Amino acid sequence: MSNAADATPVIRRTVLAVPGSSDRFLTKAMGLDADVVFLDLEDAVAPPAKVESRARIVDFLHRDWAAPTVTVRVNDWTSPWTYGDVIDVVGGAGDRIDALVLPKVTSAAQITALDLLLSQVEHNAGLPVGRIGIEAQIEDARGLLAAHEIAGASPRMQSLVYGPGDFAASMGMPSLNIGAPPAGYPGDAFHHVLMTILVAARAHGIAAIDGPYVAIRDVDGFRAAAERSAALGYDGKWVLHPDQIAAGNEVFTPSQEVFDRSERIMAAYGHATAEAGGAVGAIVVDDEMVDEAGMKLAAVLAARGRAAGLQVTPDVE
Repeated sequence: MSNAADATPVIRRTVLAVPGSSDRFLTKAMGLDADVVFLDLEDAVAPPAKVESRARIVDFLHRDWAAPTVTVRVNDWTSPWTYGDVIDVVGGAGDRIDALVLPKVTSAAQITALDLLLSQVEHNAGLPVGRIGIEAQIEDARGLLAAHEIAGASPRMQSLVYGPGDFAASMGMPSLNIGAPPAGYPGDAFHHVLMTILVAARAHGIAAIDGPYVAIRDVDGFRAAAERSAALGYDGKWVLHPDQIAAGNEVFTPSQEVFDRSERIMAAYGHATAEAGGAVGAIVVDDEMVDEAGMKLAAVLAARGRAAGLQVTPDVE
């Protein structure tokens, strides 16, 4: 039996939302260079269009996408559409889906329910059972309190995603600017939320993804929001418009300088800790002390750079 957790890790710097009810948006999104796209059946689709949008998504899933990872956001378990979304979309194009995004998750039981349903649909459709992953959106206080249990609820789990709009609404925050810091608060109003989600994700070895920034023409504002979550260690951020993709890919990719230094640290430390290098436990690289902890930091940044296609600058020592 295959397992989503055993799959090769994917890069998720930018995750593009695409309304499943729009042929125009779906067609345009096929050629964009986001790392991930999700075809949406939830918030971006009006209730009267949800059922008929399933067939459209199945059709588009069978086409060629530039994004290496293609997912589908189904409706949440409190809606009347979740079961039908999974049956129709996975049954019709499960071999083309990398993961399902489940919104408004408030408990591990909701992940377990989706896992069980997915297993039955995969089996009946002749698909490898367990291959399709699950990504869970944390969007309210209950979900945040249960983030640790949600992250570990299934071997299919691939990421936790922060949903800033619904979360702010659930907390009663007086702001309409989704993804932007609320005015009037002197600190970072969302730091605790972002760190709680990140810690839960990392404890279970899965990705952490920041949610959208809805002011689609404000690329500087988007960049600032992305830099905030990237600085914490997030893997990427949702994007709502093509103009946000380049900025997001840049923010969540180590600079060439940082990548080169990370590779240099790993090479030097690997040599120094081996018998041939004297089996020492700490060395100096670029006038800074490097021990095992420093090597681990370098390994993370080097892996991200390689996943983004960076190569070591020639003649860098």
